[in-house]
Amino acid sequence: MKGMSHAINRIAEAIVNGEKILVYGDYDVDGTTSVAVVYGFFRTIYTHLDYYIPNRYTEGYGISSRSIDFAAENDFSLIIALDCGIKSNDKIDYAHSKGIDFIICDHHTPGDVAPAAVAVLDPKQQDCPYPYKELSGCGIGFKLIQAFAQQQGIPIERVMYYLDLVCVSIASDIVPITGENRILAYHGMEKINTSPCRGLRALMGVAAIERSLDISDIVFLIGPRINAAGRIDDGKHAVKLLIAAEEDLHSDDNADVLQQFNTDRKELDKNITEQALDMISTDESMLRRKSTVLYHEHWHKGVIGIVASRLIENYYKPTIVLTLSDGKVTGSGRSVKGFDLYEAIYECREHLIQFGGHKYAAGLTMLPEQVKEFSDAFEKVVSERITPDQLVPELEIDAPLSLDDISPKFFSIIKQMAPFGPGNMKPVFLTKQLRDSQWSKLVKEEHIKFSIRRVHKGDTIDGIGFGLGYKFPIVRDQFFDICYQIEENVWNDNASLQLVVKDVHVSESAE
Repeated sequence: MKGMSHAINRIAEAIVNGEKILVYGDYDVDGTTSVAVVYGFFRTIYTHLDYYIPNRYTEGYGISSRSIDFAAENDFSLIIALDCGIKSNDKIDYAHSKGIDFIICDHHTPGDVAPAAVAVLDPKQQDCPYPYKELSGCGIGFKLIQAFAQQQGIPIERVMYYLDLVCVSIASDIVPITGENRILAYHGMEKINTSPCRGLRALMGVAAIERSLDISDIVFLIGPRINAAGRIDDGKHAVKLLIAAEEDLHSDDNADVLQQFNTDRKELDKNITEQALDMISTDESMLRRKSTVLYHEHWHKGVIGIVASRLIENYYKPTIVLTLSDGKVTGSGRSVKGFDLYEAIYECREHLIQFGGHKYAAGLTMLPEQVKEFSDAFEKVVSERITPDQLVPELEIDAPLSLDDISPKFFSIIKQMAPFGPGNMKPVFLTKQLRDSQWSKLVKEEHIKFSIRRVHKGDTIDGIGFGLGYKFPIVRDQFFDICYQIEENVWNDNASLQLVVKDVHVSESAE
Protein backbone atom coordinates (compact mmCIF):
# COMPACT_ATOMS: atom_id res chain seq x y z
CA MET A 1 0.00 0.00 0.00
CA LYS A 2 1.37 3.38 -0.97
CA GLY A 3 2.74 5.26 2.03
CA MET A 4 2.78 2.25 4.37
CA SER A 5 6.54 2.12 4.93
CA HIS A 6 6.58 5.86 5.74
CA ALA A 7 3.67 5.38 8.16
CA ILE A 8 5.09 2.50 10.18
CA ASN A 9 8.58 4.01 10.23
CA ARG A 10 7.19 7.27 11.63
CA ILE A 11 5.27 5.38 14.32
CA ALA A 12 8.37 3.36 15.22
CA GLU A 13 10.37 6.59 15.43
CA ALA A 14 7.75 8.15 17.72
CA ILE A 15 7.84 5.14 20.03
CA VAL A 16 11.64 5.11 20.21
CA ASN A 17 11.71 8.84 20.97
CA GLY A 18 8.90 8.66 23.54
CA GLU A 19 6.62 11.01 21.57
CA LYS A 20 2.94 11.32 22.41
CA ILE A 21 0.66 9.78 19.77
CA LEU A 22 -3.01 10.69 19.30
CA VAL A 23 -5.28 8.18 17.54
CA TYR A 24 -8.09 10.10 15.81
CA GLY A 25 -11.26 8.76 14.22
CA ASP A 26 -14.71 9.82 13.16
CA TYR A 27 -17.81 9.37 15.31
CA ASP A 28 -19.58 6.70 13.24
CA VAL A 29 -19.17 2.93 13.45
CA ASP A 30 -16.28 2.81 10.99
CA GLY A 31 -14.44 5.62 12.76
CA THR A 32 -14.95 4.35 16.31
CA THR A 33 -14.03 0.75 15.46
CA SER A 34 -10.94 2.08 13.64
CA VAL A 35 -9.82 3.92 16.77
CA ALA A 36 -10.59 0.90 18.96
CA VAL A 37 -8.43 -1.33 16.72
CA VAL A 38 -5.42 0.98 16.31
CA TYR A 39 -5.44 2.42 19.84
CA GLY A 40 -6.18 -1.01 21.31
CA PHE A 41 -3.21 -2.55 19.49
CA PHE A 42 -0.64 0.15 20.22
CA ARG A 43 -1.57 0.52 23.89
CA THR A 44 -0.36 -3.07 24.40
CA ILE A 45 3.17 -2.01 23.45
CA TYR A 46 3.27 1.73 24.22
CA THR A 47 1.86 4.00 26.91
CA HIS A 48 2.28 7.56 25.60
CA LEU A 49 -0.87 7.65 23.49
CA ASP A 50 -4.51 8.63 23.69
CA TYR A 51 -7.53 8.74 21.37
CA TYR A 52 -9.79 11.53 20.14
CA ILE A 53 -13.28 11.43 18.61
CA PRO A 54 -14.64 14.77 17.33
CA ASN A 55 -18.04 15.85 18.56
CA ARG A 56 -20.64 15.73 15.79
CA TYR A 57 -22.29 18.95 16.97
CA THR A 58 -19.39 21.19 17.95
CA GLU A 59 -16.70 19.96 15.54
CA GLY A 60 -18.45 18.14 12.72
CA TYR A 61 -17.22 15.45 10.37
CA GLY A 62 -13.54 14.81 9.73
CA ILE A 63 -10.45 16.43 11.19
CA SER A 64 -11.24 19.51 13.26
CA SER A 65 -9.13 22.54 14.17
CA ARG A 66 -10.14 21.98 17.79
CA SER A 67 -8.55 18.53 17.78
CA ILE A 68 -5.28 19.94 16.47
CA ASP A 69 -5.32 22.63 19.15
CA PHE A 70 -5.96 19.91 21.74
CA ALA A 71 -2.99 17.93 20.42
CA ALA A 72 -0.70 20.97 20.50
CA GLU A 73 -1.76 21.97 24.02
CA ASN A 74 -1.10 18.44 25.28
CA ASP A 75 2.23 17.89 23.51
CA PHE A 76 1.12 15.30 20.95
CA SER A 77 3.54 15.34 18.03
CA LEU A 78 1.92 12.61 15.88
CA ILE A 79 -1.75 12.09 14.98
CA ILE A 80 -2.98 8.92 13.28
CA ALA A 81 -6.24 9.88 11.53
CA LEU A 82 -8.62 7.02 10.70
CA ASP A 83 -11.63 6.98 8.34
CA CYS A 84 -11.10 10.67 7.52
CA GLY A 85 -8.54 13.23 6.39
CA ILE A 86 -8.09 12.46 2.69
CA LYS A 87 -9.33 15.96 1.79
CA SER A 88 -8.25 17.81 4.94
CA ASN A 89 -5.34 19.62 3.29
CA ASP A 90 -5.88 22.85 5.22
CA LYS A 91 -6.08 21.03 8.57
CA ILE A 92 -2.86 19.12 7.88
CA ASP A 93 -1.12 22.39 7.00
CA TYR A 94 -2.44 23.90 10.22
CA ALA A 95 -1.06 20.95 12.17
CA HIS A 96 2.34 21.46 10.57
CA SER A 97 2.34 25.03 11.83
CA LYS A 98 1.88 23.57 15.31
CA GLY A 99 4.70 21.05 14.88
CA ILE A 100 2.38 18.05 14.56
CA ASP A 101 2.78 15.26 12.00
CA PHE A 102 -0.16 13.36 10.51
CA ILE A 103 -0.61 9.83 9.21
CA ILE A 104 -3.88 9.57 7.27
CA CYS A 105 -5.68 6.23 6.95
CA ASP A 106 -8.77 6.78 4.81
CA HIS A 107 -10.90 4.95 2.26
CA HIS A 108 -12.93 7.84 0.83
CA THR A 109 -12.43 9.29 -2.64
CA PRO A 110 -9.27 11.45 -2.74
CA GLY A 111 -9.18 15.01 -4.03
CA ASP A 112 -6.91 16.29 -6.78
CA VAL A 113 -4.05 17.02 -4.36
CA ALA A 114 -3.17 14.75 -1.45
CA PRO A 115 -2.70 16.34 1.99
CA ALA A 116 0.92 17.02 2.98
CA ALA A 117 0.97 14.31 5.65
CA VAL A 118 3.91 12.11 6.60
CA ALA A 119 1.98 9.27 4.98
CA VAL A 120 -1.38 8.93 3.26
CA LEU A 121 -2.86 5.42 3.20
CA ASP A 122 -5.81 5.17 0.84
CA PRO A 123 -5.96 2.45 -1.85
CA LYS A 124 -8.17 4.75 -3.94
CA GLN A 125 -5.23 7.05 -4.66
CA GLN A 126 -4.61 6.71 -8.38
CA ASP A 127 -0.98 5.65 -7.97
CA CYS A 128 -1.54 3.22 -5.08
CA PRO A 129 -0.74 -0.34 -6.23
CA TYR A 130 -2.71 -2.03 -3.45
CA PRO A 131 -4.84 -4.62 -5.29
CA TYR A 132 -8.07 -4.29 -3.29
CA LYS A 133 -9.65 -0.83 -3.29
CA GLU A 134 -12.75 -1.27 -1.13
CA LEU A 135 -11.41 -1.68 2.41
CA SER A 136 -13.34 0.09 5.16
CA GLY A 137 -11.65 2.82 7.18
CA CYS A 138 -11.15 0.28 9.95
CA GLY A 139 -9.74 -2.08 7.34
CA ILE A 140 -7.04 0.49 6.52
CA GLY A 141 -6.27 0.78 10.24
CA PHE A 142 -6.04 -3.00 10.43
CA LYS A 143 -3.54 -3.00 7.56
CA LEU A 144 -1.51 -0.40 9.47
CA ILE A 145 -1.18 -2.54 12.59
CA GLN A 146 -0.57 -5.64 10.45
CA ALA A 147 2.32 -3.92 8.66
CA PHE A 148 3.74 -2.58 11.93
CA ALA A 149 3.53 -6.00 13.57
CA GLN A 150 5.26 -7.57 10.56
CA GLN A 151 8.08 -5.01 10.73
CA GLN A 152 8.52 -5.37 14.49
CA GLY A 153 8.22 -9.16 14.66
CA ILE A 154 5.00 -9.05 16.69
CA PRO A 155 3.01 -12.33 16.44
CA ILE A 156 0.20 -12.14 13.90
CA GLU A 157 -2.25 -13.47 16.52
CA ARG A 158 -1.98 -10.10 18.29
CA VAL A 159 -3.33 -8.48 15.10
CA MET A 160 -6.01 -11.06 14.34
CA TYR A 161 -7.51 -10.38 17.77
CA TYR A 162 -9.17 -7.28 16.26
CA LEU A 163 -10.92 -9.01 13.36
CA ASP A 164 -14.30 -8.88 15.12
CA LEU A 165 -14.20 -5.06 15.12
CA VAL A 166 -13.01 -5.00 11.50
CA CYS A 167 -16.02 -7.12 10.57
CA VAL A 168 -18.37 -4.73 12.40
CA SER A 169 -16.95 -1.85 10.35
CA ILE A 170 -17.28 -3.74 7.05
CA ALA A 171 -20.91 -4.60 7.73
CA SER A 172 -21.93 -1.23 9.14
CA ASP A 173 -20.18 0.98 6.57
CA ILE A 174 -21.87 -0.92 3.71
CA VAL A 175 -18.64 -1.57 1.79
CA PRO A 176 -18.62 -4.45 -0.73
CA ILE A 177 -18.20 -7.86 0.87
CA THR A 178 -15.99 -9.07 -1.94
CA GLY A 179 -12.29 -9.89 -2.24
CA GLU A 180 -10.31 -9.10 0.88
CA ASN A 181 -13.34 -7.69 2.70
CA ARG A 182 -15.07 -11.05 2.28
CA ILE A 183 -12.10 -12.83 3.88
CA LEU A 184 -11.84 -10.33 6.74
CA ALA A 185 -15.61 -10.47 7.31
CA TYR A 186 -15.68 -14.28 7.27
CA HIS A 187 -13.00 -14.63 9.93
CA GLY A 188 -14.37 -11.62 11.81
CA MET A 189 -17.84 -13.21 12.04
CA GLU A 190 -16.20 -16.41 13.24
CA LYS A 191 -14.55 -14.48 16.08
CA ILE A 192 -17.77 -12.61 16.91
CA ASN A 193 -19.59 -15.93 17.29
CA THR A 194 -16.86 -17.66 19.31
CA SER A 195 -14.76 -15.14 21.24
CA PRO A 196 -15.90 -11.52 20.73
CA CYS A 197 -14.16 -8.72 22.61
CA ARG A 198 -15.67 -7.70 25.94
CA GLY A 199 -17.37 -4.62 24.47
CA LEU A 200 -19.15 -6.49 21.68
CA ARG A 201 -20.18 -9.19 24.12
CA ALA A 202 -21.78 -6.54 26.32
CA LEU A 203 -23.63 -5.08 23.32
CA MET A 204 -24.97 -8.52 22.43
CA GLY A 205 -26.24 -8.72 25.98
CA VAL A 206 -28.23 -5.48 25.88
CA ALA A 207 -29.54 -6.44 22.43
CA ALA A 208 -30.69 -9.78 23.93
CA ILE A 209 -28.85 -11.81 21.27
CA GLU A 210 -28.37 -15.42 22.32
CA ARG A 211 -27.66 -17.04 18.97
CA SER A 212 -25.05 -16.95 16.23
CA LEU A 213 -24.97 -13.64 14.40
CA ASP A 214 -24.67 -12.90 10.69
CA ILE A 215 -23.83 -9.74 8.77
CA SER A 216 -27.42 -8.46 8.84
CA ASP A 217 -27.41 -8.74 12.64
CA ILE A 218 -24.34 -6.50 12.73
CA VAL A 219 -26.02 -4.01 10.38
CA PHE A 220 -29.35 -3.84 12.24
CA LEU A 221 -28.57 -4.78 15.86
CA ILE A 222 -24.94 -4.00 16.71
CA GLY A 223 -23.99 -1.15 14.37
CA PRO A 224 -26.90 1.15 15.31
CA ARG A 225 -26.05 0.88 19.00
CA ILE A 226 -22.43 1.87 18.35
CA ASN A 227 -23.54 4.65 16.01
CA ALA A 228 -26.04 5.99 18.54
CA ALA A 229 -23.26 7.29 20.79
CA GLY A 230 -22.07 9.81 18.20
CA ARG A 231 -25.59 10.58 16.99
CA ILE A 232 -27.06 11.43 20.37
CA ASP A 233 -24.09 12.40 22.55
CA ASP A 234 -20.40 11.61 21.95
CA GLY A 235 -18.67 8.85 19.98
CA LYS A 236 -16.12 8.47 22.77
CA HIS A 237 -18.69 6.38 24.64
CA ALA A 238 -18.51 3.80 21.85
CA VAL A 239 -14.71 3.67 21.84
CA LYS A 240 -14.63 3.34 25.63
CA LEU A 241 -16.84 0.27 25.34
CA LEU A 242 -14.99 -1.29 22.39
CA ILE A 243 -11.57 -1.04 24.05
CA ALA A 244 -12.81 -2.44 27.37
CA ALA A 245 -10.46 -5.04 28.80
CA GLU A 246 -11.75 -8.51 29.60
CA GLU A 247 -11.53 -7.75 33.31
CA ASP A 248 -13.44 -4.44 32.98
CA LEU A 249 -16.61 -5.00 34.95
CA HIS A 250 -18.00 -1.61 33.89
CA SER A 251 -18.32 -2.55 30.22
CA ASP A 252 -21.90 -3.72 30.80
CA ASP A 253 -22.71 -0.28 32.20
CA ASN A 254 -21.19 1.32 29.09
CA ALA A 255 -23.33 -0.95 26.91
CA ASP A 256 -26.42 0.19 28.82
CA VAL A 257 -25.48 3.80 28.01
CA LEU A 258 -25.31 2.98 24.28
CA GLN A 259 -28.59 1.10 24.55
CA GLN A 260 -30.31 4.19 25.96
CA PHE A 261 -28.77 6.37 23.25
CA ASN A 262 -30.16 3.96 20.66
CA THR A 263 -33.63 4.13 22.20
CA ASP A 264 -33.50 7.93 22.08
CA ARG A 265 -32.24 7.78 18.49
CA LYS A 266 -35.16 5.61 17.37
CA GLU A 267 -37.68 8.03 18.84
CA LEU A 268 -36.05 11.01 17.10
CA ASP A 269 -35.83 9.06 13.86
CA LYS A 270 -39.55 8.20 14.00
CA ASN A 271 -40.72 11.75 14.74
CA ILE A 272 -38.53 13.48 12.15
CA THR A 273 -39.39 10.94 9.46
CA GLU A 274 -43.09 11.61 10.03
CA GLN A 275 -42.51 15.37 9.72
CA ALA A 276 -40.46 14.92 6.56
CA LEU A 277 -43.03 12.67 4.89
CA ASP A 278 -45.73 15.22 5.69
CA MET A 279 -43.64 18.02 4.12
CA ILE A 280 -43.25 16.02 0.90
CA SER A 281 -46.84 14.83 0.61
CA THR A 282 -48.23 18.38 0.93
CA ASP A 283 -45.86 19.98 -1.60
CA GLU A 284 -46.86 19.32 -5.24
CA SER A 285 -43.66 20.85 -6.63
CA MET A 286 -41.54 18.54 -4.48
CA LEU A 287 -43.47 15.49 -5.63
CA ARG A 288 -42.70 16.37 -9.24
CA ARG A 289 -38.96 16.57 -8.69
CA LYS A 290 -36.47 13.81 -9.49
CA SER A 291 -34.66 14.48 -6.20
CA THR A 292 -35.63 15.27 -2.61
CA VAL A 293 -33.93 18.04 -0.63
CA LEU A 294 -35.55 18.85 2.73
CA TYR A 295 -34.45 21.46 5.27
CA HIS A 296 -35.68 22.09 8.81
CA GLU A 297 -33.52 24.07 11.19
CA HIS A 298 -34.69 22.19 14.31
CA TRP A 299 -34.14 18.62 13.14
CA HIS A 300 -31.61 16.58 15.12
CA LYS A 301 -28.32 16.42 13.24
CA GLY A 302 -27.59 12.93 14.51
CA VAL A 303 -30.43 11.17 12.70
CA ILE A 304 -30.83 13.02 9.40
CA GLY A 305 -28.90 10.33 7.51
CA ILE A 306 -31.28 7.68 8.79
CA VAL A 307 -34.24 9.88 7.85
CA ALA A 308 -32.87 10.24 4.30
CA SER A 309 -32.84 6.44 4.01
CA ARG A 310 -36.41 6.23 5.31
CA LEU A 311 -37.59 8.78 2.75
CA ILE A 312 -36.11 6.73 -0.08
CA GLU A 313 -38.22 3.79 1.09
CA ASN A 314 -41.29 5.96 0.37
CA TYR A 315 -40.10 8.22 -2.46
CA TYR A 316 -37.46 6.39 -4.43
CA LYS A 317 -35.13 9.20 -5.53
CA PRO A 318 -31.76 10.69 -4.48
CA THR A 319 -32.42 12.37 -1.13
CA ILE A 320 -30.66 14.96 1.04
CA VAL A 321 -31.90 16.01 4.48
CA LEU A 322 -30.58 19.26 5.98
CA THR A 323 -30.64 20.92 9.39
CA LEU A 324 -29.05 23.90 11.14
CA SER A 325 -26.00 23.40 13.36
CA ASP A 326 -23.79 26.16 14.78
CA GLY A 327 -25.01 28.69 12.24
CA LYS A 328 -24.37 26.44 9.24
CA VAL A 329 -26.63 24.07 7.37
CA THR A 330 -25.38 20.51 7.51
CA GLY A 331 -26.85 17.58 5.65
CA SER A 332 -26.71 13.90 4.90
CA GLY A 333 -27.62 12.28 1.60
CA ARG A 334 -28.55 8.83 0.36
CA SER A 335 -28.95 7.58 -3.19
CA VAL A 336 -30.80 5.01 -5.25
CA LYS A 337 -29.24 2.07 -7.02
CA GLY A 338 -26.94 3.05 -9.87
CA PHE A 339 -26.92 6.82 -9.24
CA ASP A 340 -23.67 8.42 -8.03
CA LEU A 341 -24.69 10.83 -5.28
CA TYR A 342 -21.15 12.00 -4.60
CA GLU A 343 -20.60 13.06 -8.21
CA ALA A 344 -23.95 14.91 -8.26
CA ILE A 345 -23.00 16.83 -5.11
CA TYR A 346 -19.57 17.55 -6.57
CA GLU A 347 -21.25 19.28 -9.52
CA CYS A 348 -22.98 21.59 -7.00
CA ARG A 349 -19.82 22.33 -5.01
CA GLU A 350 -19.95 26.09 -5.67
CA HIS A 351 -22.88 26.26 -3.23
CA LEU A 352 -21.10 24.28 -0.49
CA ILE A 353 -18.54 24.90 2.21
CA GLN A 354 -17.46 21.26 2.29
CA PHE A 355 -18.66 17.79 1.35
CA GLY A 356 -17.50 14.19 1.22
CA GLY A 357 -18.66 10.62 1.02
CA HIS A 358 -19.37 7.71 -1.31
CA LYS A 359 -21.48 6.86 -4.35
CA TYR A 360 -24.54 6.10 -2.21
CA ALA A 361 -24.01 8.20 0.94
CA ALA A 362 -22.55 11.65 1.50
CA GLY A 363 -22.36 14.54 3.93
CA LEU A 364 -22.29 18.25 3.13
CA THR A 365 -22.22 21.72 4.73
CA MET A 366 -23.40 25.08 3.40
CA LEU A 367 -24.55 28.51 4.56
CA PRO A 368 -28.29 28.99 5.22
CA GLU A 369 -28.62 31.36 2.26
CA GLN A 370 -27.24 28.66 -0.06
CA VAL A 371 -29.98 26.10 0.59
CA LYS A 372 -32.33 27.21 -2.21
CA GLU A 373 -29.52 27.55 -4.77
CA PHE A 374 -28.09 24.17 -3.83
CA SER A 375 -31.50 22.48 -3.94
CA ASP A 376 -32.20 23.81 -7.44
CA ALA A 377 -28.69 22.98 -8.68
CA PHE A 378 -28.90 19.44 -7.27
CA GLU A 379 -32.30 18.89 -8.87
CA LYS A 380 -30.92 20.08 -12.20
CA VAL A 381 -27.97 17.66 -12.05
CA VAL A 382 -30.15 14.73 -10.98
CA SER A 383 -32.77 15.45 -13.65
CA GLU A 384 -30.11 15.51 -16.36
CA ARG A 385 -28.29 12.36 -15.26
CA ILE A 386 -30.73 9.94 -13.69
CA THR A 387 -32.47 7.41 -15.92
CA PRO A 388 -36.15 6.43 -15.61
CA ASP A 389 -35.12 2.91 -14.56
CA GLN A 390 -33.07 4.29 -11.66
CA LEU A 391 -36.21 5.90 -10.21
CA VAL A 392 -37.98 2.55 -9.94
CA PRO A 393 -37.02 0.17 -7.10
CA GLU A 394 -35.57 -2.99 -8.57
CA LEU A 395 -35.43 -6.43 -7.05
CA GLU A 396 -32.83 -8.66 -8.67
CA ILE A 397 -33.78 -12.33 -8.87
CA ASP A 398 -30.90 -14.80 -8.92
CA ALA A 399 -32.71 -17.96 -9.97
CA PRO A 400 -36.07 -19.71 -10.31
CA LEU A 401 -36.61 -22.41 -7.69
CA SER A 402 -39.18 -25.05 -6.86
CA LEU A 403 -40.31 -25.04 -3.24
CA ASP A 404 -39.82 -28.83 -3.28
CA ASP A 405 -36.06 -28.25 -3.69
CA ILE A 406 -35.79 -26.32 -0.41
CA SER A 407 -34.22 -28.55 2.23
CA PRO A 408 -31.67 -28.32 5.05
CA LYS A 409 -29.00 -29.63 2.68
CA PHE A 410 -29.85 -26.96 0.08
CA PHE A 411 -29.75 -24.26 2.78
CA SER A 412 -26.35 -25.46 4.00
CA ILE A 413 -25.00 -24.96 0.48
CA ILE A 414 -26.33 -21.39 0.43
CA LYS A 415 -24.68 -20.70 3.81
CA GLN A 416 -21.30 -21.60 2.31
CA MET A 417 -21.58 -18.45 0.20
CA ALA A 418 -21.75 -16.24 3.33
CA PRO A 419 -20.95 -13.68 4.59
CA PHE A 420 -23.54 -11.85 2.53
CA GLY A 421 -23.59 -8.13 1.85
CA PRO A 422 -22.99 -5.56 -0.91
CA GLY A 423 -21.35 -7.28 -3.86
CA ASN A 424 -22.36 -10.68 -2.49
CA MET A 425 -26.00 -10.38 -1.56
CA LYS A 426 -28.05 -13.24 -0.14
CA PRO A 427 -29.65 -14.97 -3.16
CA VAL A 428 -33.22 -14.11 -4.14
CA PHE A 429 -35.31 -16.89 -5.69
CA LEU A 430 -38.51 -16.84 -7.76
CA THR A 431 -41.26 -19.42 -7.53
CA LYS A 432 -44.41 -19.22 -9.68
CA GLN A 433 -47.90 -20.71 -9.64
CA LEU A 434 -48.29 -21.13 -5.88
CA ARG A 435 -51.44 -21.66 -3.81
CA ASP A 436 -52.16 -20.66 -0.25
CA SER A 437 -52.76 -23.47 2.25
CA GLN A 438 -55.61 -21.31 3.63
CA TRP A 439 -53.55 -20.78 6.79
CA SER A 440 -51.78 -17.62 5.63
CA LYS A 441 -52.80 -14.56 7.63
CA LEU A 442 -52.25 -10.87 8.23
CA VAL A 443 -50.03 -9.87 11.14
CA LYS A 444 -50.65 -6.43 12.67
CA GLU A 445 -52.38 -5.43 9.40
CA GLU A 446 -48.92 -4.77 7.88
CA HIS A 447 -47.26 -8.12 7.29
CA ILE A 448 -48.23 -11.45 5.73
CA LYS A 449 -47.52 -14.71 7.52
CA PHE A 450 -47.40 -17.19 4.63
CA SER A 451 -48.29 -20.87 4.70
CA ILE A 452 -47.75 -22.22 1.19
CA ARG A 453 -48.45 -25.67 -0.24
CA ARG A 454 -45.58 -27.75 -1.59
CA VAL A 455 -47.18 -29.75 -4.38
CA HIS A 456 -44.98 -32.85 -4.57
CA LYS A 457 -43.98 -33.12 -0.91
CA GLY A 458 -47.57 -32.67 0.22
CA ASP A 459 -46.68 -30.35 3.09
CA THR A 460 -46.45 -26.60 3.64
CA ILE A 461 -43.60 -24.15 4.06
CA ASP A 462 -43.89 -20.97 6.09
CA GLY A 463 -42.81 -17.47 5.16
CA ILE A 464 -43.00 -13.87 6.27
CA GLY A 465 -43.57 -10.84 4.06
CA PHE A 466 -42.75 -7.67 5.99
CA GLY A 467 -44.74 -4.65 4.86
CA LEU A 468 -46.65 -6.67 2.27
CA GLY A 469 -49.99 -6.66 4.09
CA TYR A 470 -51.61 -4.58 1.36
CA LYS A 471 -51.02 -7.48 -1.05
CA PHE A 472 -52.79 -10.04 1.09
CA PRO A 473 -55.83 -10.27 -1.26
CA ILE A 474 -53.49 -11.65 -3.94
CA VAL A 475 -52.60 -14.60 -1.73
CA ARG A 476 -56.16 -15.74 -1.08
CA ASP A 477 -58.03 -17.91 -3.60
CA GLN A 478 -55.74 -17.49 -6.62
CA PHE A 479 -52.37 -18.52 -8.00
CA PHE A 480 -49.50 -16.17 -7.16
CA ASP A 481 -45.75 -15.78 -7.69
CA ILE A 482 -43.25 -14.82 -5.01
CA CYS A 483 -39.62 -13.79 -4.86
CA TYR A 484 -37.88 -14.52 -1.57
CA GLN A 485 -34.78 -15.35 0.40
CA ILE A 486 -34.42 -18.43 2.59
CA GLU A 487 -33.47 -18.20 6.25
CA GLU A 488 -33.36 -20.39 9.30
CA ASN A 489 -35.93 -19.58 11.97
CA VAL A 490 -35.08 -20.70 15.49
CA TRP A 491 -37.89 -20.83 18.06
CA ASN A 492 -37.65 -22.61 21.42
CA ASP A 493 -34.43 -24.29 20.26
CA ASN A 494 -36.21 -25.72 17.21
CA ALA A 495 -34.81 -24.70 13.83
CA SER A 496 -36.88 -24.62 10.65
CA LEU A 497 -36.53 -23.03 7.24
CA GLN A 498 -38.76 -20.14 6.26
CA LEU A 499 -39.11 -17.83 3.30
CA VAL A 500 -38.50 -14.10 3.68
CA VAL A 501 -40.84 -12.91 0.93
CA LYS A 502 -39.75 -9.72 -0.83
CA ASP A 503 -42.68 -9.38 -3.23
CA VAL A 504 -45.80 -11.16 -4.41
CA HIS A 505 -47.63 -10.91 -7.75
CA VAL A 506 -50.67 -12.52 -9.32
CA SER A 507 -49.53 -15.38 -11.58
CA GLU A 508 -49.78 -14.47 -15.26
CA SER A 509 -52.00 -17.38 -16.14
CA ALA A 510 -54.43 -16.28 -13.43
CA GLU A 511 -54.81 -12.73 -14.74
